Amino acid sequence: MKSIITSLILCAVIGLTNAQPVPSAELQIKTAVLASPEDSRDKAMVYGYSSKGEFIVLRKGENEQVCIADDPMKPGLSVSCYHKSLEPFMARGRQLKNEGKSFDDIFNIREQEVKSGKLKMNTQPASLVVYTASAENFNIETGEVKDGYSRSVVYIPYATAESTGLPAKPTTAGMPWIMNPGSHRAHIMIDPPKKN
Repeated sequence: MKSIITSLILCAVIGLTNAQPVPSAELQIKTAVLASPEDSRDKAMVYGYSSKGEFIVLRKGENEQVCIADDPMKPGLSVSCYHKSLEPFMARGRQLKNEGKSFDDIFNIREQEVKSGKLKMNTQPASLVVYTASAENFNIETGEVKDGYSRSVVYIPYATAESTGLPAKPTTAGMPWIMNPGSHRAHIMIDPPKKN
């Protein structure tokens, strides 16, 4: 029994010493807004992480953009920014994920809640941009990024291939297509070809 307890304590100590420190709020904001249009970066709202790893508001916003800082516990860089009309949808997704719900559960719960009117979705097309870089191309200490990649999404609830004229699956690299057609989560995917 003593050896098991000793092993657990040792693992916890090793885990703490190897844990990646959370970057400063300034550095998190600097990288989070890379997914925002340049002219909207200075006044975008930014969510990120406290020194204890808690998900918090790092900066209150003054425009239409809401940005999410990189999760420092995951390798590489992945940040996103979206139109503020998507905030109820995004916040509900985060809440359900924190409750341990699966992707399918989250989809089905939000679909039901949107249909019932409990969850408000955007009434006009609303964009989201995800900006990523591999661990080799992202310096977590300085926020410098090389060869970052942006992909875009435009949410149009309940849109279909027929209502948009877009294919329901990718056909040509970089060309838009519609994902989850006919649902609350219907959105146009725009994935530019990646550099070789």
